[in-house]
Amino acid sequence: MHAIIIRRANTMFGRFMPQEGKFFEMFNAHADLIVQGGQHLVDLMAALADGKESVAIHAAAIDKAETDADSITHETITQLHKTFITPLDRDEIHQLITRMDDILDLTQDVAQTVALYDIQQATPASIKLAEITLACCERVRSAVKLLHSMDNGATILQLCNEIDKLESEADYVMRNAMSKLFRDEPDVRQLIKLKAIYELLETITDRCEDVANILEGIVLENS
Repeated sequence: MHAIIIRRANTMFGRFMPQEGKFFEMFNAHADLIVQGGQHLVDLMAALADGKESVAIHAAAIDKAETDADSITHETITQLHKTFITPLDRDEIHQLITRMDDILDLTQDVAQTVALYDIQQATPASIKLAEITLACCERVRSAVKLLHSMDNGATILQLCNEIDKLESEADYVMRNAMSKLFRDEPDVRQLIKLKAIYELLETITDRCEDVANILEGIVLENS
């Protein structure tokens, strides 16, 4: 009889207790959008290199991905304030979704800079940097989708290590691109435009590394 009373009390209390929320689902949805944005960024650079008119289409797709991701970020933070029991530390959830959102914000910045600066041609370095950013984004998504279980900790850490290596590769590509730019580009305006693009592209990999660092911390603290 005592057990029945406790069970009924727990059931009634549970009706009023905020539930865990769908944090992992929101992380996963956001990560999918990060990869979509990264793919469209690669396609945008390819379109520039080929002189195609589809640049605007890819830029619009990036804008939509960024807007949709903003909505998920807002929903996640709202749920964080409403939820009594969370699957991860509250600060970790907030930092993770915020840093993930930074990736798409910068992806959008690149597309907008291409339009604002009226960049007509992509360099091999900018194409390579875009490809590295996509590789980083794909690994961010893979790691985030494993976060629901700490049994995946070793794989998450491996993916984070791969992101770190890709970020170092992006640094190397950018430094070489800058060196070539300042040596060989006679047009100061073109130099300024390309420098801005290189820096933004490399910064995307920095933000992916920020996410990797947060994921590493979560795994190490919870495994």
